[in-house]
Amino acid sequence: RADTAAMGKHFGNLARVRHVISYSLSPFEQQAFPNVLSHSVPNVARRFASQVLKVVPPLALGYLIYSWGTQEFERLKRKNPADYECDQ
Repeated sequence: RADTAAMGKHFGNLARVRHVISYSLSPFEQQAFPNVLSHSVPNVARRFASQVLKVVPPLALGYLIYSWGTQEFERLKRKNPADYECDQ
C-alpha cells in the first residue's frame, strides 16, 4: 500500500465531491427478480395491446402491396398465348 500512496489516490478516491449524498443497498439485501410474474408480464401485455393498432395495419398493408406486386410481376413475365395464336 505504501507504493500506491506514493503514486496517487486509489481509483475510488480520485476526486472529493462535496454536497452529494449517495445511498446504496447491499447486493445481499436485493432481490434478483422481484415481482417478475405479477408485474412484468401484465405490463408487457398492456404495452403490446396499446401499440398493436398502431403497428399491425401498416405492416398488413405493406404485406398486401408486396404480395400483389410480386404476383403481378410474375404474371407480366409470362408471354400471352393469345398473341401467338396465328403463328404457324
